Amino acid sequence: MDRNPSENQKQLGALIHLSTFSKYFFPFGNFFVPLILWSFNKEKPFVDEHGRQAINFQLSILVYALFIGLLCIPFFIMFATDFVSLVDAIEHNVGHVTVNNATNLTGFVILFSIVALLLFGLFLFELYAVISATMKAARGESYKYPLCIPFLKSNLENQSTHEHSN
Repeated sequence: MDRNPSENQKQLGALIHLSTFSKYFFPFGNFFVPLILWSFNKEKPFVDEHGRQAINFQLSILVYALFIGLLCIPFFIMFATDFVSLVDAIEHNVGHVTVNNATNLTGFVILFSIVALLLFGLFLFELYAVISATMKAARGESYKYPLCIPFLKSNLENQSTHEHSN
C-alpha cells in the first residue's frame, strides 16, 4: 500500500467508509455507494484497500444480523402458539381481557428485549468501527475492521500468498 497517499486518496478512503451510512437513506446503500466509489478508484492501492475493508465489514455486519435473526426463529415458533391463544382470548373476551389470558406473554417480551439489545449492540459496534476507519483513512493510515470476515481478499494478502507459494 502507498506509504504516502495523496490528499485525494485519503479523502476517497474516508468517503468510502462514510458512504456506508447511506443505508439509512436508501436500501442497500451501504453496499452500492462504497462499491461504486471503490470500483472507480481501485487502481490506487490506498483506496483499493479501504474499499475492500469497507465492503467486507458491511457484508460481515449483514451476516451477523442474519445470524441474530436465525437464532430467533425457534423462539418465535415456540411463542407463536401462545400468540394465537392470546388473540383467541381477546376475541372471545372483548372488554374482559385480563393478564391471565395472556399466557407466556413474558416470553415475547424477553425475546424482543434480547433481540433489540443484540441489534442495538451491533449498531453501536458498526458505528464505532466505521467512524474509526474513516478517521484512520483521513489520516492516511490503514485500518482493519474488528471481527471482519474477509470476503474480498486484499491485494496485499494475495501478493504475500503468491510470494510464499513461489
